[in-house]
Amino acid sequence: MDNNTENYIVYEMEIVDIEDYTCTIKIKDKDEYTILKYQQKQKKLSFLDNKNIDKKLEENKYQLKKILNNKREDTFFKGFKLKFVIRDNAKTIEFNDLSKIIVLDRREEKYETYVINRTEKEIFKVYTDGCYLEKYGKSSYVAITKNSNQKLNLFYGKTDEKSSSLIELMAVIKALEISKDKEKIRIISDSRYIIKGLTEWIFNWKLNDWHTAQGEKVKNIDYWKKFDLLTIGKYIEFEWVKSHSEHYENSICDYYAKLAAKS
Repeated sequence: MDNNTENYIVYEMEIVDIEDYTCTIKIKDKDEYTILKYQQKQKKLSFLDNKNIDKKLEENKYQLKKILNNKREDTFFKGFKLKFVIRDNAKTIEFNDLSKIIVLDRREEKYETYVINRTEKEIFKVYTDGCYLEKYGKSSYVAITKNSNQKLNLFYGKTDEKSSSLIELMAVIKALEISKDKEKIRIISDSRYIIKGLTEWIFNWKLNDWHTAQGEKVKNIDYWKKFDLLTIGKYIEFEWVKSHSEHYENSICDYYAKLAAKS
């Protein structure tokens, strides 16, 4: 099976000065530091030196700019600190390719995410979905597995939550709970938000004591922490499927999620 494992580089940034919407930012890794300028209004990032750290950051400027560009104006202030991870740009592009499978590997005390083109044939699969029916004010989530005879096994739960993203996360948590005796799992979901959260954002949140790039506590933090605990020691593949695309198992999940919410 082909994979594309990466070595993470963790950086820490600090806004050391700000004047007329221009931020002076100190960024350091484990070996050295550099000073950058970021103009909020123009969303322009300027490198002032030519150190190794500058070269690495400039090679992957897209990711750093994305963090800064997405910050709210009121979260730019002197003393703001943030830890973040940089991947090679090529790998970042792969993570946005919806045809690829994203892996979270937490075996042997590792915490790696990478992209693969082919899955392991014998991996245990779980299909998940969740829904909030505004008309009824009810929500539910579903996880479906298949046994060796291709018979579907249905697991579901009801909730009073109204956030579709949270309900989708609850479905994935249910998938992990029913797969607790499996080391290798493949989760198939139509929620791109959840997959990115579980394989990209959560790593940075943990680096920052469960705070976002805005400096705010992560929403639904207890559920994200529960997911984090359930993944220890596991190899998990995430596959995205388009919602309402006549994907058989996804359609079954959607049907039973709505049925459970109405009941």
